[in-house]
Amino acid sequence: MTAPSLDAAYAACLRLAREHYENFPVASHLLPSRMRPHIAAIYAFARTADDIADEPGMPDAERLQRLENWGARLDQAVSTPGMPAADEPAPSIFAALSNTIAVCHLPVSLFHDLLSAFRQDVLRKRYETWDDVLDYCRRSANPVGRLVLGVAGRLTPALAERSDDVCTALQLANFWQDIGRDWHNGRLYVPQRDLALAGAHEAELNGAHLTAAWKRVMADMVQRTRALFVSGRPVCDGVDGRLRWELRLTWLGGARILDRIEAAGYDVLHDRPKLSARDAPALVWQAVTWRTTSR
Repeated sequence: MTAPSLDAAYAACLRLAREHYENFPVASHLLPSRMRPHIAAIYAFARTADDIADEPGMPDAERLQRLENWGARLDQAVSTPGMPAADEPAPSIFAALSNTIAVCHLPVSLFHDLLSAFRQDVLRKRYETWDDVLDYCRRSANPVGRLVLGVAGRLTPALAERSDDVCTALQLANFWQDIGRDWHNGRLYVPQRDLALAGAHEAELNGAHLTAAWKRVMADMVQRTRALFVSGRPVCDGVDGRLRWELRLTWLGGARILDRIEAAGYDVLHDRPKLSARDAPALVWQAVTWRTTSR
C-alpha cells in the first residue's frame, strides 16, 4: 500500500465533507476555491473525531482512548512534515491537514480545543449553568470559525471575537432544534439552573408536547442565542469576496432556525425545525439586502 499524494488526500477530505455537510461552511461552492480543500481537511479531522465520540455501542473508555490517539496522531503529523505512511491511521486526513496547518499558519491549539469538547461529550450529559454551556461552545464551535478565518488569512483578534459569537450562536441554535433528539440520546444542553428557576422538569420531555414551563425556558434560550447572532454579525462584513456571501448565508440560516423555533411556539420536541430548498430565495435576498435586514 502506498501513501496518498497530497492532491488525492485533499480529494478524499472533500468527498467526506460533501457527504456530511452540517451547519458550518464546508467546501461550499461559495467559498473561494483556494480555501475549499483546506476547509475540507479541517472538517474531515473534526467529523471523524466527532464520530468517534458518538460511536454507537462503544464503551466510554474506548471512545476516550481513540480520541487521545487521534490527538496524538495530530501532533505527530504536525511535528513530522511530509506524507504519512499508508499504514498509519487516516493517512489522507493527516496528509492534507498537516499541509493546511503549515500553509495557513493555523494554531494547533484550536484542534485540541475541538478534541477536548468531543471528550466532554463522552463524559458529560448535563450542564448546570449558562456559562457551562458557553464554555462547551468555546471549544466545540468557536475553533471552527477561527480556523475558517485563519484559512482566509483574516484571523485578527477583533474578527475572532465576533466569529466566536456567531459560532456559539450556531451551536446553540442546533441544540435548541435538537432538543428531542438529544434527549433521546441521553444529553441535554439546557442549563439545569434555568430549568429549576422556571419550574421545568426533565421528565416532562417524555410527553407529547413541551409544557408551558419548558416553553418559557426555550423562549429565553432563543432570546439569548439571537443576541449572540446580533453581536457576531459584523464578522460577515469583516471579510470580502465570496467568503462574505458564505458567512452572510450561514448567519441568516442560523437566525432563521430561531425564527422557526419561535413560529412553532417553542414546541420542537417531536418536530425538528429545519431549512429546505424553499428557504433559499429568501435567504439570498436577505444576503443581498444585508444592511437593511432587521435581524
